[in-house]
Parts: sequence; structure tokens; C-alpha cells
Amino acid sequence: MKINASRARLASFGAPCLAVALALTTAACDQPQASANAAAATAAPPEISFITVRQEPVPLVRELPGRVTARSVAEVRARVSGLVVKRAFEQGSKVNEGDLLYKIDPAPYQVELARSEAALQRAEASLVLARQQAERLSTLLARHIASQAQYDAAIAAQKQAEAEVAGARAARDGARLNLEYTNVRAPISGRIGRALLTEGTLLDSASSGVLATIQQIDPIYVDITQSVGELNKLRRDLASGELARLEGNGANVELIMDDGSVYAHNGRLLFSDITADPGTGQVTLRVLMPNPDGELFPGMYVRARVAQGVDADAIAVPQQAVHRSNDGRAEVWVVKADNKVALQPVDVGQVVGGAWLVNAGLQPGERVVVEGVQKISAGMEVKPVALTPAARQASLSGFRAPGAAREARGL
Repeated sequence: MKINASRARLASFGAPCLAVALALTTAACDQPQASANAAAATAAPPEISFITVRQEPVPLVRELPGRVTARSVAEVRARVSGLVVKRAFEQGSKVNEGDLLYKIDPAPYQVELARSEAALQRAEASLVLARQQAERLSTLLARHIASQAQYDAAIAAQKQAEAEVAGARAARDGARLNLEYTNVRAPISGRIGRALLTEGTLLDSASSGVLATIQQIDPIYVDITQSVGELNKLRRDLASGELARLEGNGANVELIMDDGSVYAHNGRLLFSDITADPGTGQVTLRVLMPNPDGELFPGMYVRARVAQGVDADAIAVPQQAVHRSNDGRAEVWVVKADNKVALQPVDVGQVVGGAWLVNAGLQPGERVVVEGVQKISAGMEVKPVALTPAARQASLSGFRAPGAAREARGL
């Protein structure tokens, strides 16, 4: 009985203590949550970077694949037969038109020239005799001593002698020309490739192949390709005035090398081909590029940035500012007048450099979020910070026509 009474007193004493302990624990747990809510309520708006939309002229620069092609190619061939006795050029060197490349044994042709000169002298001697005979018979005919038939025969003999002289002179000139052809000379100026034969080779002019190849590579051609659809659209836009033509005929093509570097010189677009490739639907455009240091070789693969027109009042935003909704529509975050952000659908066109051209959905003066979109949601108040001019230009890279970026870097 005493034990049960003690237990009852302990139970009655512990209940209030347990209630007090639970209340203290609950208060201690609620305090951090209340502090967090207060901190969230007083947190500063997230900082974002934006650009102000404006209309500006944007050169439409297309990056197209291309191949380097020699401006002129000449195959060196022998015009006469004979034994090659000398090679007079360094392989891979520059040669000028008329430089001696190979020497063919001239002895047989020197003999032929001497024979033809002797035949010409013999014909000339016969012509002198025929002329004297014709003059003598002309005098005798005037005195009625010689007959008309004799005089006519003398005139015919003179003309035949003149024809023999002309034939002998032509044979002499041909022999002299063949002797000159034993000196195989460069038909054009340029860089010569490897020698395809050596001294001691016996050539047959009728069946001998190429002795060497000379290519003109300064300036050099770059053949780039563009789809027929793009080219026709460009022409229609230029004709309608939607795009403005580039001023002048200056350099408007920039090459990107295989390592990603920009070639040091700009080129000029010459023309587009009038025939499309039936297999690919591509048209070839030919570019003339300076190549003073020989960095471009025929057959190289390059990419060309071609300025084909100017959109005088284009609106463009950086690529990272454009997002896609679940249904694939393009959207941008816009900072409203009260510094709250909202998603705004836009209609984008082609990519120029690092920016989208916006056809509809934005007006000049609107502020588009470029950086910090991970920290915002629709209707949230933000702290907008405008990008610096340099950062803006970097985000809209590719707006300048080829060569402008190089000038800006002081190259």
C-alpha cells in the first residue's frame, strides 16, 4: 500500500514537468524557422545582367565551308623528243615565266637546223638564177629575139624558185624552233611542285607525260558552297530592300583556318556559279584571297565568313538570352518598369555570330535578361545591372563584318 501511494505521488509530480519540457522544446524548434522566414522576408532581390534592346545595322555574315584552289595551274610538258640532260629548278620553289626547267640534248636539233639552213641557201641561189633568166628573156622579148613561150617559162621558173625559198625558210624556222624547244621553260609564274622525272630520261614528245606542275597561289581562289535556297532568299531580300547591299567592293570574306585561328588577310567575293550541284543543291561561290606568305595550299579545307548584306534596323539578343518553352517556342526574360521579370515570347530568325535576330516580340528600349536567369521566376523583383559596352559587344559577337574584329584588336 505504501509503495502504490509513492508511485501515485511521483506520477502526479512528473506530469507538469513533462508538459513544461515539451513546451520548451517546441519553442526552441520554432525559433530557427521563424528566423529563417524573417531573413527570407528581408533578403535583397537577386542581381541579374541585362541589355537594352535597340535597332542597329547588322551585317549578315554566313559561315560556309570551302576548298582552296590554285588561281592557275600549268602542266610542264616536252614539245620535242630527246634525252633529258639537266634539271634546272629546285623542287617546291618559285619560278618565273620563261625560266629554264629542263634541258633536252640539243645536238640532233642543231644538226637539223644546219641542214635546213643549207637547203635554204641552195634555194636562194636557184632563185637568183631564175630571176636573172627572167630578166634576160624580158629584154630579148622586147627586141623580138625570144618568144613569148620562153619568157613565160622563165617567169614560171622564177616563181617556183621563190616558192622553194619560202619552203626552205619555213623548214629552217621549224628546225630553229625545235632547237629552242630543247629548253623546257616555265609557261607561267608560280610555285613549282616536285620533279616527275630525272636526268637521263628519254622523252617521246608524242607520249611523254607531265614533267612538273606549276601553280599560281598568290592570290589564290577559295571555292565555298551555299545552298540555292539561301542564295535566292538573299537575292530576294536585297531586291525588295529588306536588306541593304554592302558598300563598295572591298574585302568582305574572312577565313577560319582548321585550328580555329583567323587568316591574316581578307578576300573579295568574285562571283557565284550559274550551275547548282544536282546531288547537293549547292552553288559554288569563288573568293579571291591574298596569299603572300604561302599559308594557303590548294586542296586545303577552310571555313569562310562571308558578309552578304546588312539588315539596317535589326534587333538582336545574345543566344543565351533565348530560352525554349515546353512546346518549343522561343522566350526571353524581360525586366519590366517595376523591376519585376516576366517571360515574353519572341519570333527569332537566323543566328548571326553569337546572337539571334528577333523578327517580332521585342521593341527598342526593352530590357532583356542575359545573365542570372537561374535565380529568377515570373513576377519576381530583381536588381537589374546593365552589361558594359564591351560585355555587350562580346555577347553579340559576330555583328561586325569580316575584318572589323581584327581592326578592333589592332591587328
